[in-house]
Amino acid sequence: MSGNGGCAVTEDDQRMIRIQSGEPAAFEQLVREYEGQLYGFFFRNTRDAQLSEDLSQETLIRVYNQAWNYLPVGRFRAWLYRIARNLMIDNIRRRSHDALVRATRGRKHDEDDDLARLVGQILLPDEIVSYREVAGIVDQLLSQIPEDQRMTFTLHHYSGLPLPEVAEAMDTNLPTSKSRLRLAREKLREKLKSYGIKDVQGTPASPAE
Repeated sequence: MSGNGGCAVTEDDQRMIRIQSGEPAAFEQLVREYEGQLYGFFFRNTRDAQLSEDLSQETLIRVYNQAWNYLPVGRFRAWLYRIARNLMIDNIRRRSHDALVRATRGRKHDEDDDLARLVGQILLPDEIVSYREVAGIVDQLLSQIPEDQRMTFTLHHYSGLPLPEVAEAMDTNLPTSKSRLRLAREKLREKLKSYGIKDVQGTPASPAE
């Protein structure tokens, strides 16, 4: 299915069109699809379980309330995560402490697949002596990366957005997103050295790039 000047209309677009038409079931489907993904995005950037749940719910509420403003041009995830990013930044600015570096640990979600992808982007297979140890270290190191780089990294590697959609979600351009992603990878590799994990000269590129 296509339209809107040749842009493919995705399944997410179809859901949004149904939401715009007043179908409650379409919004319920969208919630089931993205609630967990949004939680993962917020948690990796705030380390706060309750805040992540609250922000996930608030993002979905805003999606529903702003559905009328969405154009079905195949860019739903970029639009969704732009709402999520702006909401998180606004919330953090209102808080008296820096939620981005809190050490609070929340309930564990199914992160094995995500961590496997992350480790694979940083280390070569023969360097992964203890998968869970390395994954845990990387999980901690994310909080030490500057905000824009960390959000670019998590959107690309965890949420699965291609870099053009990351740029749209982050309200920036593609070269800046590429630069932030490269810096995030380099800083993670450098920080891993302090844990006795040898440096990697090159990082595999993501197919989405």
